[in-house]
Amino acid sequence: MINYAQFTRFVPLLFVVLWSTGFIASKYALPFIEPFYLLFIRMLLTLAVFAVLCTVFKVQWPTFRQGRQQMVAGFLLHACYLGGVFAAIKWQLPAGITAIIVGLQPLLTALLAWQFLGQQLRALQWLGLALGLTGMSLVLLDAQHINTAEFRSEAIAAALIALVSISIGTLYQKHVGKGVDLLAGAVYQYSATAIATGLLAFTFEERIIEWNLQLILALGWLVFGLSIAAILLLMLMIREGESAKVASYFYLVPPLTVLETWVLFNEELSLIQIAAIGITVTGVYLVLKRR
Repeated sequence: MINYAQFTRFVPLLFVVLWSTGFIASKYALPFIEPFYLLFIRMLLTLAVFAVLCTVFKVQWPTFRQGRQQMVAGFLLHACYLGGVFAAIKWQLPAGITAIIVGLQPLLTALLAWQFLGQQLRALQWLGLALGLTGMSLVLLDAQHINTAEFRSEAIAAALIALVSISIGTLYQKHVGKGVDLLAGAVYQYSATAIATGLLAFTFEERIIEWNLQLILALGWLVFGLSIAAILLLMLMIREGESAKVASYFYLVPPLTVLETWVLFNEELSLIQIAAIGITVTGVYLVLKRR
């Protein structure tokens, strides 16, 4: 039987695999629904599932202060991050370029943790962060052909909001998340996200849905695979690990996504991308390497 310590060893790998599928599921869903309305429905369904889980496991609910803090964390980690990414793509910023901007998160998180939380990084870890960013950028730049992209200021601003939000949100959750039940905390986080995405959807979108099996399956995966399984793993990683190390795992997501699109959508995988994936994995290894 696998004990808790053994399970936590596999948590980062499982998280990266699940998180990387977000682009795939979104690509299947977005032709049939507007982005903010998709996020709003996703949050409502996720809240329903978490309400059942909290009832079954009889969770201990946080205090009013803790609940308020979890809503702030949810607003940053989910509403601003996902809303920023979806808005950037909606405003014609290529998904790969958006991912490059958001991919600065490990470096920004490490800098913020170093500056404000006193978390020290060795020179080898800084090198690993730089290599991770380099490898990830090469993967995406080669895939997206940056010279054909159109850059709108509002799209870039949305991507930067996503970057800053998930970086600050990771550190904030690390600070306030201790002692809060993961299931109960998620209810507060997704409540704040549902309110924010609902306001965006009902303000800026027509909320037209073309229901079909593809959309239903994609939405189901976004709820159960991403919003429930992946986010619970992320919250566990944030609670148990150093901020910079947790953030560094995000470097593995774009390369894995490229591999998945190659398999599922027959997109070309070049030698540059293969080499860049190797650079990215090396960078993550250096960040996580023990003294």
